[in-house]
Amino acid sequence: MSSAIQVRGLKKSYGSHIVLKGLDFQIASGEIFALLGVNGAGKTTALECIEGLRTYDSGEISVNGKTGIQLQTSSLPAHIKPMEAVKLFAKWNRAKIDCAMLNTLGIKEIETKQYIQLSTGQKRRLHLALALISDPDIIFLDEPTAGLDVEGRLSLHEQIRNLKSHGKTIVLASHDMAEVETLCDRIAILKDGHLVFCGTASELTDKVGKKYLIHIKTEQGDNTFETDHIEETLLSLLGEFKHKGIRVFDMKVDRGTLEQQFIEIARRAEE
Repeated sequence: MSSAIQVRGLKKSYGSHIVLKGLDFQIASGEIFALLGVNGAGKTTALECIEGLRTYDSGEISVNGKTGIQLQTSSLPAHIKPMEAVKLFAKWNRAKIDCAMLNTLGIKEIETKQYIQLSTGQKRRLHLALALISDPDIIFLDEPTAGLDVEGRLSLHEQIRNLKSHGKTIVLASHDMAEVETLCDRIAILKDGHLVFCGTASELTDKVGKKYLIHIKTEQGDNTFETDHIEETLLSLLGEFKHKGIRVFDMKVDRGTLEQQFIEIARRAEE
């Protein structure tokens, strides 16, 4: 597949503080790509450099296509109405207003309200609509579901999948590991300005282990065991309980989450 974005040797410092220490990765056209990292890892700075909102010290960034950006924190004048904002952005971008897109995002339902009257979810949908006004090839979403309720999150996830189905490339920054695991084709993990992993969730699992959690309730209480080898561990535990004459009342097995794998890869990088 062709590359929508290529980043080579990206470095950025704020005074003596080095934030990005030579990032190298590429994002394929039509994929949903997540950039992850704890606070201070450099993901927002990296995004802003790629988006063209921040200068960088050295390296190369190639963006092949028109971009639309939904920032982590965005705002509009308190008394502007959604359709007024849409018309203003359409004029700036010399673009036609896509009524179907506005209907999908529910903008028509709130067109008579003022910005100050909108809920967090309605504001998120409006800012996404503004990012899509120019019909971009590449869409940057920085914490797109922060502050949304469950229904709002599911609705926005469906809209993101719909954009991908129309061939859009989506670059996502999120703290929500379940969201990333549900939506993204590949993920990149930043740690202290370095790229410590780039690949699929399955490849991350292969690298750090499957990390199954076995929850066993016995007459002596509840116990949780972590393992990469579920069959061997489970047989061993049950055999040990039987040998000791301990009655087992209940048992549950959970697959390790992306969040656990993220924490593990970040821990290894720190070591």
